[in-house]
Amino acid sequence: MAKINPGEFMRQVQAETRKIYWPSRQETVTTAIFVGIMTVLLAVFFLGVDALFGWVVSSLLSLL
Repeated sequence: MAKINPGEFMRQVQAETRKIYWPSRQETVTTAIFVGIMTVLLAVFFLGVDALFGWVVSSLLSLL
C-alpha cells in the first residue's frame, strides 16, 4: 500500500468532505417526525400482533 504524506491526506479528506450532502434543518425535522410516526405505528401494530398471539396461545392452553 502506498504511503501518503499528511498534507496530501488532509487535502483528500477535505475533497471528500465537500462531496457530502448535508440536509437542511427542515429536511431533518421532517424526517425525524416521519420516523417518530412510523415508530408509533409499528409499536401499535406489534402490540396488536402480540396480543393476538397471546390470546391464541391462552385459548389453546385452556383446551388442555
